Amino acid sequence: MKTYKGMQRQQKQQRFTNPFTLVTDEIIFAILDFLGHDPFSRKSFSLVCKSFYSVESRHRKTLKPLRSDLLRRILLRYPVIDHLDLSLCPLNEGDSWDVILSLCKSTLRSIKLSPSMFFANVGFSKLVMNCSDLVEIDLSNATEFTDSGAAAIAKAKNLERLWLVRCKLVSDIGIGCIAVGCRKLRLINLKWCLRVGDLGVGLIAMKCKEIRCLDLSYLPITKKCLPSVLQLQHLEDLVLVGCFHIDLDGLTNLKQGCKSLEVLNMSNCPCISHYGLSFITNGAECLRQFNISYGPPVTLDLAKCLQYFSNLQSIRLDGCIVTCSGMKAIGNWCASLKELSLSKCSGVTDEGLSLIVQGHQELRKLDITCCRKITQVSINSITNSCTCLTSLRMESCSLVQSEAFVLIGQCCQFLEELDVTDNEIDDEGLKSIARCSKLSSLKLGICLKITDDGIAHVGTGCPKLTEIDLYRCICITDVGIEAIAHGCPDLEMINTAYCDKVTDASLESLSKCLRLKALEIRGCPGVSSVGLSAIALGCRQLMMLDIKKCHHINDVGMVPLAQFSQNLKQINFSYCSVTDVGLLALASISSLQNITILHLTGLTSNGLAAALLACKGLMKVKLHRFFKRLLPHSLLDHMQSRGCVFQWRDKATTQVLQFFSFHCSFKYLCPIF
Repeated sequence: MKTYKGMQRQQKQQRFTNPFTLVTDEIIFAILDFLGHDPFSRKSFSLVCKSFYSVESRHRKTLKPLRSDLLRRILLRYPVIDHLDLSLCPLNEGDSWDVILSLCKSTLRSIKLSPSMFFANVGFSKLVMNCSDLVEIDLSNATEFTDSGAAAIAKAKNLERLWLVRCKLVSDIGIGCIAVGCRKLRLINLKWCLRVGDLGVGLIAMKCKEIRCLDLSYLPITKKCLPSVLQLQHLEDLVLVGCFHIDLDGLTNLKQGCKSLEVLNMSNCPCISHYGLSFITNGAECLRQFNISYGPPVTLDLAKCLQYFSNLQSIRLDGCIVTCSGMKAIGNWCASLKELSLSKCSGVTDEGLSLIVQGHQELRKLDITCCRKITQVSINSITNSCTCLTSLRMESCSLVQSEAFVLIGQCCQFLEELDVTDNEIDDEGLKSIARCSKLSSLKLGICLKITDDGIAHVGTGCPKLTEIDLYRCICITDVGIEAIAHGCPDLEMINTAYCDKVTDASLESLSKCLRLKALEIRGCPGVSSVGLSAIALGCRQLMMLDIKKCHHINDVGMVPLAQFSQNLKQINFSYCSVTDVGLLALASISSLQNITILHLTGLTSNGLAAALLACKGLMKVKLHRFFKRLLPHSLLDHMQSRGCVFQWRDKATTQVLQFFSFHCSFKYLCPIF
C-alpha cells in the first residue's frame, strides 16, 4: 500500500506535469500549419515548452539561414528541411557543401544558391549526385556559373524547376546538356542568359516535353526557335520580354500557336505587330493573361487579334500608344476582363476609357496611372460600371477634380488598394473613401489638400489598413498620425517622408502598432532619438527603416534600435548625427542586410571598417566614393567574398569635403583588417 507521503508526492507530480506533453504531434503540426510562415509566431510557439520546441524543429521544412558559420548548428536543429534558401548566406567551397550533404542528403528537394558566386563545379556535382530527390534549383545571378557547371546540373535526372537568371557565362552548350539530362523539367528561367540563342532554346523545346513555364526574356533569339517552342503540348506560361530580334517575319511563318498557353508576356517587344501577334496567339483558346506593355501601338487591328479569346481575364498595355478605335474594340471583346492596366499609356481619353469600363463591368483591378487626359467623366463611368473594383491605381491623373474621389468612396466600397498619389483629393474625398472598410493599402503621396481631419476619417473607417503612404503630405501633423496608429492596429508600413510637422509624438503613437515592419520618416526635422527609441521598443518586427535627413537622431537612438530591433534588414541614416558608436551598435543586428551611409560627419574610416567587419550578413552597402580609398582593400575583398555588393556615390557636399580634409590630415590610418 502506498504511504500517505507517497500519495502526496504523486499528486504533486501530477499537478506540475506539463499538459502540453499530452497533445499529439499531429495536433501541434496542425497548429503550426495555421501559423504559416510567420517567423515571429513560430518562434514564440517553439519557446512555450521543450515539447513544442522539439516538435517545431521536426515540422519546419524550409530554412533561410543568414550566416554560413552557423549552418551546421541550424541544420542539426531542423533535421527534415526540404527547401534550403542560401540567398543571404554565401558559402565557402569545401566545408559548406559537406555540411549540407551530410545533414540534408535524404530530405533536400529544393535549394537556392542565388548569390553563391564562388562555387566550383565540383560542388554542383556533389549536390546532384548525393541529393537524388532534388527537384528545384535556383542559381539566379550566379555570375561565375559556366557550361561545365550546367553539365553537372544535367545529372539531376529528377529536376523539375530551374532558374538561371543572369547566368551570363552559360551558352547553348550548357543548356543543351541540361536539355538532354533533365527531361522532367517543367519550369526553366533563362532570363538575361545572353549567350543562349536559338540552338539552346530549340534543344529545351525538343527534349523537355513536360515544360509548363518558359522564360526567355532578353535572349538573342529569332524566328528559328519559336515553332518548336509553340509545339510544346503542356506549355502554359511563356515570357518573351525584351526579345528584340523576334520580328514580324519570324512570327508569320508560324502555322499554329500553342493550344495550352494561358499566360503570354511580350512586353518590350517593339517589333511585334498585329500580324505577328495573330500568328503567335492562333489556337491559344486557354489564354487568360496577356502583357504587351511598351510594345506596338494599340490600334483597332491589334485589338481585334484578341477579340475572341473568351477566357482572357487580364491584359497589360503599360506605356503603349493607345488609339480610341483600339480602346473601343477592347470594350467589345467577348471576354469579361478582371484586370486591366493602362499605366503611362498615351492616348487614353474619357471616351475610350468609358467604352472599356462599360464593356467590362466585372473589372476587379484597374491601373490608369499617369493617364493625364482623363477627367471626372472617366471617374463617373468607372464608378457607375465597375462597382466591384478591389484595386484602383490612378497616380498623377492631374485633370481629375476633388469631387471625383467622393464618388469613388460612395460607389466602390470593395476597394482593398487605392493609389491616388499626386492628385487633387481633399478631406471630403478621404471622408468618403473611409467607407471602404476593406481597404488595406492607401497611397496619398504629394496630395497637398489633405489634412488631419481627412486622415482621422481613414483611421476610423479603415481598420484593416496595413499600408499608408503620406509622402510630402505637408499638412499632416501628429494628430493625423495618432488617428491612424489608434484606428489601424495591423499597420505594417507607413511613409511620412518630408512631412515636416511630424514629431516624436507620432513615433510614440506608432510604437503601439506591433506589426509595423517598414517606417520611412526621412526629412522629418521634428523627430529625434527619443521617438526612435519608442519605435525600437514597441515595434519588434521592424524590418525597414529610413531616417535620412533626421538630423536630431544620433547614437542615443541607435543603441535601443540595436537592442530591440533584431529583425531589421534595411536602414538608411544618411545625413543623421550618428557616429562610430551608433554604427558599431547596429553591427550587432545579425539580420541587417542593406545599409546606406552617406554624409555622416561623425563617422571615421576606422569606425566604418570595424562596423562592416562585424556585420556578417551585409549584402549591399551604399557609401560615398571617397571611402573607397580610405578603407583597406583587404576588407573590401573580404566583404565581397561574403557576397556583399558596394555601391559608391560621388555626390559631394561641404560636409564631405571637410570630412575628407580632416582624415587626410593624418599621415597614417589605424589598420583595422
